Amino acid sequence: MKEWMKTYQIFIALLILLFIVMVGASVMGAASIKVIDSARIILNQIPILGRWVTLDGISEAHIRIITSIRLPRMFLTLLVGFGLSVVGVAFQGMLKNPMADPFIIGTSSGAALGAAIAILFKFNRVILGLSMTSIFAFIGALAATLIVYQLAKVKEKVPVTTLLLAGIATGQFFSAILSFIMVLSTNDVATIVYWTMGSFSSRGWNHVQIVFIPILLGSAVIYILAKDLNLLLLGEDTAHNTGVDVEKVKGIVLVVGAFITAFAVSVSGIIGFVGLIIPHITRMIVGPDHRVLIPASGLIGGIFLIMADTFARTIISPTEIPVGIITALVGGPFFIYLLRRTKRMA
Repeated sequence: MKEWMKTYQIFIALLILLFIVMVGASVMGAASIKVIDSARIILNQIPILGRWVTLDGISEAHIRIITSIRLPRMFLTLLVGFGLSVVGVAFQGMLKNPMADPFIIGTSSGAALGAAIAILFKFNRVILGLSMTSIFAFIGALAATLIVYQLAKVKEKVPVTTLLLAGIATGQFFSAILSFIMVLSTNDVATIVYWTMGSFSSRGWNHVQIVFIPILLGSAVIYILAKDLNLLLLGEDTAHNTGVDVEKVKGIVLVVGAFITAFAVSVSGIIGFVGLIIPHITRMIVGPDHRVLIPASGLIGGIFLIMADTFARTIISPTEIPVGIITALVGGPFFIYLLRRTKRMA
């Protein structure tokens, strides 16, 4: 009971922190909007609760700025951060490897290459509500993940060194193809460069609609596998002996992880290190149990990315820094720290 109460309190605290961060981020910019006005506008947008919060006394211009520009951008950032963090948790649990994340093992690069190919060939059609860009990004993400996993696998294990080498090699190979595409299509260079740096600039509610269901659905599938991921931490043989279909779980995690990453990249470009650093930070707070770790990492990842994106768009305003640069500046040193700690433990 005490453990349940502690978990409950952690999630309440994270939701409160998320609201505070969103309110704080929404008032940062050229328009001078009061914190209390921003909080009222955001609360007004929440179903059921919104009917109890009025917008009297708030200018129409400020309402439009929050609801049409800043709120959809923050919500999209939350979803992308949530998805990438959940995938990072799943990959690290499946591979029993602290270095695994959708950026390090090449999934993001594969998704970006797939999106670039769609841009090059002007595939603008929509099939079953999905853009061809998202479909190609999914194919690229899945291909990259499978290639890296097969290259890194030594018998039944995936050592840190081989995983890193496989991820770097595959990432560089896909980057070379991406550069070749940019040479072939100079008219699309600006659009393709966007994929390689990551940004939420000019994102709106239509982009939220694209990723909302895929990211939440994919995260739900991974959460269903939380107990299996817990058992995989004890070793594949132990997991198999307790009734876990290890290869099936791996296959599902790989496909769903690529699926989530593909949709995240399709609206934001490559945003590295979120799926690497957030799971580690979250483990320090909630422990290794994936039943708590997965949703907690998602929330903390979303909060982190909102803060990073706010910093990116305001630090040298009116010029906006791609958010991928900010996450790399934070994640790079953390990655070095992980390497050094792993070396000491070896």
